Amino acid sequence: MSGVIEVTDKVVVITGASRGIGEAMAQALVAGGAKVAIASRKREGIDAAAERIRQGVPGGTVEPFVAHMGKPQMIEELLDAAEAALGPIDAVINNAATNPYFGPMVNIDEGAYLKTFEVNTRGYFELARGAAKRFIAAGRPGCIINVASIAGLGGAPLQGVYGMTKAAVVSMTQTLAVELGPSNVRVNAIAPGLVETKFASALVNNDDIVKRVVESTPLRRYAQPHEMAGAAVFLVSDAAGFMTGHTLVIDGGVTINAM
Repeated sequence: MSGVIEVTDKVVVITGASRGIGEAMAQALVAGGAKVAIASRKREGIDAAAERIRQGVPGGTVEPFVAHMGKPQMIEELLDAAEAALGPIDAVINNAATNPYFGPMVNIDEGAYLKTFEVNTRGYFELARGAAKRFIAAGRPGCIINVASIAGLGGAPLQGVYGMTKAAVVSMTQTLAVELGPSNVRVNAIAPGLVETKFASALVNNDDIVKRVVESTPLRRYAQPHEMAGAAVFLVSDAAGFMTGHTLVIDGGVTINAM
């Protein structure tokens, strides 16, 4: 039925899915009937995530794969393996990211700077490009979702380079949406605010930062990973069929709070 959020039998690839937001998105999609390939750098972590999802959604389809998003060859291998295991891909979700440096932007060293861009921008681009080429070659509609951040929508003190990469993700999302739209490939982004994950531990474990964030958030708290998952399910579904080039902000109201 038109307008219903339905993902049954959709084949979805999600990176950075061994925990946190990526795992939550995978579980929600599997619960909705999608067939999901989850990927991360380490075999132990991604296998454990797959088992947790299977326990949470008995009978659901989830397959774990190892892939480093800073290595383009591994990205192509991931897409090949996912298609071989689950069938033609309907959607990819770029969620794998890194933020190795927390502090004043001008003090970041070259290694941390390059690593942040390698994973957060090049990795996203290579997965999006690889998926788009497959969608177009097969004459199939496709969906690309990039997990950005509100750090890419304004100043990002102590996370400056990370914020730069997420701003680039928003720009990439918009340009790809324009270029791929005629091929019926939709490209959207999700921009979370502060979410309680291991990835964000430098923030959520800092009482001063948490206090400032909570006080500036209309909902007066930070988010949990599952609160990002519904957006992914919606964007993958045909209910979002006329939505492209959009960055969906999920931040408890931080970015609209001018006080």
